[in-house]
Order: sequence, then C-alpha cells, then structure tokens
Amino acid sequence: MKKHIIITVLAALGLAHGARAQYDADTENGVVSLADHRGFTFTTKKGDFLFKPYLLVQASANYNYYDDAGLDPAYNQDNVANSGFAIPYAVLGFTGRAFGIVTFNLSINAAASGGALLQQAWADIRPKESIGVRVGKFKTPFSHAYLTTLGETLFPTLPTSLTAPVILPYSLNAVTPNIGTGFDLGVEVHGMLWKKWGYQLGVFNGTGSSVNTSTKTLSDDWHVPSLLYAGRLTWQPYGVMPASQGDPRRLDSDKMLVGVSASLNVESENESTNDTRVGVEWSWIHNRWYFGAEAYYMHVGFTKRQKIDRSFDYWGGYAQAGYFITPHLQGALRYDLMERNSTTKGGLLNMPSVGVNYFIDKINLKLQAMYQYTGRTGHERQMDRDEDNLGLATHSVTVMAQYTF
Repeated sequence: MKKHIIITVLAALGLAHGARAQYDADTENGVVSLADHRGFTFTTKKGDFLFKPYLLVQASANYNYYDDAGLDPAYNQDNVANSGFAIPYAVLGFTGRAFGIVTFNLSINAAASGGALLQQAWADIRPKESIGVRVGKFKTPFSHAYLTTLGETLFPTLPTSLTAPVILPYSLNAVTPNIGTGFDLGVEVHGMLWKKWGYQLGVFNGTGSSVNTSTKTLSDDWHVPSLLYAGRLTWQPYGVMPASQGDPRRLDSDKMLVGVSASLNVESENESTNDTRVGVEWSWIHNRWYFGAEAYYMHVGFTKRQKIDRSFDYWGGYAQAGYFITPHLQGALRYDLMERNSTTKGGLLNMPSVGVNYFIDKINLKLQAMYQYTGRTGHERQMDRDEDNLGLATHSVTVMAQYTF
C-alpha cells in the first residue's frame, strides 16, 4: 500500500514538472524558448540546471514615402525619408532553468543605445503552474502584439496604433505617450489556473525600456507611488496559447486566447500626466491559420501641477490573419485603425497592410516583407487631417531577414 502511494506521488510530481516545462516553453516572451530546437543547450546530469545561449539578428531594407503635409520645401525636405538599411535587433543572450522552479533570461540588444541596450534581465520563481513571481526587466502585461515572442510576429513591424505617439495640443516636458507599454522594470505575479485561466499582476517603473534606474516619486494628486500598475486576465480553452503568430513547427495546433488587460501609469511622462489604458485581445492558431485582433483605449489626464483642466481619450485596434500556403510560406493581412488626435477632434488613421513570410528551417532563417498604406478618414477640418499623420509614412515597404539560433 505504501509503495503504491509513493509511486502515485512521484507520478503526480512528474506530471506537474512536465506541465511547468510546457508552460515555460509556451509562455516565455523572450527570443528563443527553452524548448526551441534552434541552437544548443547545456544541462547537468541530474537535470537540475539548464543553460541555453541564443542570438537573433534582424536586418531590414526600408522605403518610406511621406505626403506633403508637414514638409517645408524651403528646407529641401524630401518626400522619401527614413529609408535605406537598418538593424532593428541584434540580440545576444541566454536563458535557462535551475532547480526545477527558477527560470531566468538576460539579453542585450546591440542595435539599441542607452538604457535600451539591456533588453531583458529577469528571474522567475515558479514553484507550481498556478503561481510564479518574476522580477527584473521584461514585457509589461498589455497587448498581444507586444507579448508575442520577438521574431515570431506576423509582420516585421508592430501595429502603428500601438507604437505611434498620440497628438496632444500641449508640449510636455517628456516624450508624448503612445498606447503600447512594452518593456519595463518591475515585479509581476502570474500563473495558470485550472489549465485555462492565465493571470498577470505587476508593478513597474512606467518609464519604458530606455531607463534602467529608479527615478519615481510619490504622486502629488493621489499620494501613491508614481508607478505603472498593470494586470491581464486570459482564457485559453484549449490549453496554453504559444506566444507566436505563425510557426511552421505548429501546423497542426489548435490554440485560442481571449484576454483583457488594464494599466494605470501614475504621473507618467515626467510627472505631467496620468495615463489609463484598457485593452481586449483575441488570438487563435488553427492548423495553418493564425488570427489575431485587439482593441485598446487610453485616457490621458494632466496632473494638478500642470494646471490644465482638460483630458484626452484615444483608441486604436487592428485585426490580422496569416495562412501557411505551403509549410514554409505564410501570407499575411492586417487592418489597423487609430484615433490619434483624440476623440475631441475625430477622424481616423486607417492602415491596411499586406505581407509574406518565408521560413528556411534548416538554417533558422526567416524572410519577411510587407507594405503598409496610411490613410485618413472622417476629419472635419483639413488642418486636423494634415496633422493626424505627421511623422508617419503614407507608403511604407519593409523587407527583413532574421537569423536565430
């Protein structure tokens, strides 16, 4: 009887460890997961320590054509700008697992500068699938587009509605906010409940990926630490949804995710505004198909010290789909919308995109190409129409090669 109990307990522990390993492999939002076949992995004989170095390099050719709005012919400003070759990411890092409950990741992006050189640096203690604590620099729990593993996105560029700065009628003493939050320093509690419900609750600096120091104060208005408070809840009815938007190794998968998220960045943008964000997301991988859609909203309210008795609301969203025409060739479509100049003025940016991805698995090479058009609709005044797409290319073409090991 005792022998039977011992065998049952050991089997249960083995299943729990296997579940954690699968959770780790499918939800790590790094560059290359621990379970990835690319590159090589070092492990001890006991299996209590695993170490995996990795590299990702992206090189792109870009063409951007801007319309005449905002250009000054007196300064010989050209309609074609920000074109040529670029290296968006040159990431070198390592990830691993220790003692069965700790995972870690550190990566340097040599293509960045300043604080953004340190792309990720975190440790995650997860004694069981239902609860884990992650500390360091990692992705904030907001937006499926950002939370997708780097290099496994459907398009070589993220939706403009997430990355473009919004338009405010005031000059702030820091960068104008955008809806996406991306990487940041902080602590997060997360896990999977009943193998279907995922949760993430975190507190971050709210200063973004380019700042690696503690610079925040207490809020003058609300008397709480001026930090970014964020949370995300997901429902994954068919098991853990991989953080991918198309993988030739998953052509027989059926995974779905529905999620809601919210965050409050207290005294963001150098203590000038309080930014509230809310988002809903849906993604589905079904055999050769991938579908994704998101909608998000941001409320920008000025702090009392700014002496501006106004607030502004912005929203955006996109829908996209990909299909593997062959086991190595994936077609992609996306339609992106953004209320960039706030709901007080009206008018939308509408940005359709088309793309194609080709995977050469034997040498870990991924080739991507896309075209995006930035249009404007619904503006009441020509001035609002002209201002809405300032800094955004009307026609944009990107061709990118990505190598990973």
